Order: sequence, then structure tokens, then C-alpha cells
Amino acid sequence: MTSQTIQWFPGHMHKARKEIEEAMPKVDVIIEVLDARIPFSSENPLIKSFRETNDGKPVVKVLNKRDLADPEMTQLWINHLEKEQGVKAIAITTENLNEVNQILDLCRKLAPQREDAGKKIRTMIMGIPNVGKSTIINALAGRSVAITGNQPAVTRQQQRINLDNGILLSDTPGILWPKVENPHSGFRLAATGAIKDTAMDYIDVGFFAIEYLIKAYPDLIKARYNLDDDLPESAIELIEEIGRKRGCLKGGGRVDLHKASVILINELRNGTLGHITLEHPDMITEELINVAIASERKIEEKIKKKEERRKRYLKNKR
Repeated sequence: MTSQTIQWFPGHMHKARKEIEEAMPKVDVIIEVLDARIPFSSENPLIKSFRETNDGKPVVKVLNKRDLADPEMTQLWINHLEKEQGVKAIAITTENLNEVNQILDLCRKLAPQREDAGKKIRTMIMGIPNVGKSTIINALAGRSVAITGNQPAVTRQQQRINLDNGILLSDTPGILWPKVENPHSGFRLAATGAIKDTAMDYIDVGFFAIEYLIKAYPDLIKARYNLDDDLPESAIELIEEIGRKRGCLKGGGRVDLHKASVILINELRNGTLGHITLEHPDMITEELINVAIASERKIEEKIKKKEERRKRYLKNKR
């Protein structure tokens, strides 16, 4: 796995952030759509910032695509998320309208004062690109009011939708934060298709995914790729074995690692591999500690280099 920081903040996302900040004081409940396979990595820290600067604005965290995720891990994440005050969490698939409509029930529970006063509950739905936000909006509205697509960043501007059931819904473009500091989160976002495929190399993402799957879901890998023996311990050996099974060969019988990685990632994204979740709360805690340590080291290195430059300057000045 190569360590790199994802930076992807197109102009329309910067504009959306400003508009959201201006509208937030008039919002009663935030609806944040997450990918159930990566509940932490698809959680936008900007939304936490918006909440904190607006008196802890209540939020419904919607773990979408639950039909692709590991159900046991999904429940674990729901319990974890609801430990935070003002947070309700629910796992859904947009194929089930009853589940989608439960989002509105949770909004009512978080803003009962609006209904009691005979006023509409003002909600704002948010989420990073490609988590299914627009599909959820169309399901809630009962009609096609939001553009959908399987590519990140389809929605480019805000719109306000009257759901005719006592709830007003403001849609926003999918926004990423300026920099994804946790390299593991960057790879998970790439593996699930939240960021454009050109942002990271398929082989790097494939290696990252397979290293995790070897440990977390070995039986699913064996079943999908007809591997009877023990799985190889290294990512490259397993990717090569998958490539041979799928005919991803180049001249001289060498495995085309890019093609093999594309197959793996696509089958992970569409659920062909099975119900898979790529992270759990304990794992994230450890990763965040490592990110903090790495950040401190960078700061120390910058201070050290600055001091060395100062000493050289003073020495040359004499």
C-alpha cells in the first residue's frame, strides 16, 4: 500500500460549502447520507464542524447501501454513532421504500417542537459524492426531482423540495473535505467509488482492498475465485492468482495486475463478492492515533528544517 493524501475540492464544492454555512442556522435537522460499507470514511468532518457552530444541530445518519455491507458490522456502527448526543442512525437500501421513509420519522423525533408548533421541519440532506443521496431524495419525494448517476459529483447546485408531509428538504451537492488525512480512508473512498477513478491508481487500491479482505473475509474470496487451498499471505500473490483465474494475462504468461485489480474492485463495489464492510470502530480509533502521530512528526520535521536553515543563514552571515 502506498501512503498518499487525497486532495479533491472542485470549485463547485467550495461554493456549496459556503452556501451550506449560510443556510445552516435555518435548518432544524441534518440528514447525512453515509456508505454503510465505510461509515467513518464517508463521514464528512465538515458536517461535524457545521453542527458544532450551530449549537449541536441534530442529525440523522443514514447508512445507505446496507444490502452491500456486512449486517453485523452495520449494527455495530449504528450503536457506535448513536453514542453521540443528537444523533440517530439508520441503515437502509433505496430498494425498500419503507426503510427510506423511516428517515422522516427520525427527523420528527429530533425536532418535535416544529410539529408541535404546526410548522414544517426544515431538513438539509448532505453527503459525500456517490453515496446515493439523490436516489434517496427521489424516493422521499415520490418523484424524480434529483439527478442520479453512478459517477461522483453529479449534483452541482442546491434545491429545496417540499415533501408535502410537513417536511422541507434542502438538497446539496456532494462535498468532500479539502484533504483526506487518513490514507486508509482515501483508499476506502476509492474502493467504493466515492472519488473519481483517476484520483488513485487501480493497482494500489486493489492491493489495499485485498490486504484487508484476506484477513476479514477470506471465505468470501475463496468462494468467489474458486480458491480451494489456503489463501496466499501477500496481496500481490492473491491478485496474481485472481488474475490467472480470470484470464488477465500478458505476454509470457505474466498477470496483468491492472486488469485483475479492476475486476476485484468492481466486484467489491457491486456486491458480487458478498456483504463486506471495510472498517470498524476499533480500527478507526487506532488509525486516527497513527494519523495524529504522523502529523506531529511532520510538524517537528518542519521546525527542525526551519532551525537548520536559520543556523546556515547565521553561519554564512558571519
